[in-house]
Amino acid sequence: MANNAQKIRFAPNGALYIAPAPVDGATGGTKPPTELGDGKTAPAGYRDFGYVDESGVTLTPSVETSPVAAWQSAVPVLYIVTGAAFSVKSTFIETNPVTTELFFGAQWEEVKAGETGTGVYRLNLSSTPEFSDVSLVVDWQQKGFLWRVVISRAMVSDRGAIQLTRKEPHKYELTLEGLDFAGGLGYVLTNDPSIMPPATSPGTLSKPASA
Repeated sequence: MANNAQKIRFAPNGALYIAPAPVDGATGGTKPPTELGDGKTAPAGYRDFGYVDESGVTLTPSVETSPVAAWQSAVPVLYIVTGAAFSVKSTFIETNPVTTELFFGAQWEEVKAGETGTGVYRLNLSSTPEFSDVSLVVDWQQKGFLWRVVISRAMVSDRGAIQLTRKEPHKYELTLEGLDFAGGLGYVLTNDPSIMPPATSPGTLSKPASA
């Protein structure tokens, strides 16, 4: 296949969205989107994280394998998958309820004087923090080519440090790991024609039809 520079892709802009994780087998609640977005609008029931720093988003699919050895061979004859993961890492620079509550693993509550609100908000930091399951959507686009990654269930696995400086905004660095949901880890949607396989021509090897 000839080289084609028109198939080189970038991600000049995009967005991340979050919602409460759906419950397997339950009706109602969050419904992970099954359609491609427009690159600008949050899916129904999801909230926007806001601005991300210029490092963008890092998507890391990974697998763990184990070799199968045989008496007849000095090298493995097979590798079996013993584990799989999909992580999403990003640094958010917008201070809002979505970023701060996910980062600290707690919700803001207004401090009250009796029944009157004071305009001061408090977030309690637990000595044994528990992060709730969330549903995550990552959108990005280039020249009308839209991409969407949907992780139905995910959980915060790592946090970075917040540096308080005069010249830099507050940064909330988060890594989220995909969790199993109904036997799946997530899915990718796109309208990008570059991923379409070439039409099968005479003499071209093709995968045999399944039984």
